[in-house]
Amino acid sequence: MSLYNLDKDTESSGDDFPNKFCGILRSSLNGRATVICLGLLRLSNMSVEEEENAAELKIPDEFLKAKCLMNCEVALILEHKYEQLQQMADDPMNQMSQVFEKSLQYVKRFSRYKNPDAVRQVREILTILYALCNVQLCVLGNLCPETVEEAIAMVPSIKTRGRAHDDEAIEKMLNDLSLIKKFE
Repeated sequence: MSLYNLDKDTESSGDDFPNKFCGILRSSLNGRATVICLGLLRLSNMSVEEEENAAELKIPDEFLKAKCLMNCEVALILEHKYEQLQQMADDPMNQMSQVFEKSLQYVKRFSRYKNPDAVRQVREILTILYALCNVQLCVLGNLCPETVEEAIAMVPSIKTRGRAHDDEAIEKMLNDLSLIKKFE
């Protein structure tokens, strides 16, 4: 296998591909290169048995143990921080970076739930009543599928991992989520 190295206009063998590819990314993507680079290096060192597959929740332990947040939860946190910055400074725009502003705009735009009580209810229902893990909860809470088929396509592990749910239970879960949204 040979790969084309854009940095030197020469071909390189597949053995050093992650290092060469990361060099290309560093020069073209600046700050984002590190994250992409680490992912490629990690995948290159994984065995077939350890292959990651998010659809089946085969993800590293550090991600399973991490607390995932829905967009609406991030929006509440960032809005609170925004209010704090406004109170502390005469001109809050001087205190906030462009990344902060863009992040706040993004999570506000794509938040399905605006009311803090609704956000709390979604998390409680999906964790306590349906025993979903954080990753499953966040995908369903962010994307709000309308049909069982959509939910299974977005989170295939909902039928197979942990407390596996049948179609009727998934339908009830989706109805509960839509009721929260409706009465928000």
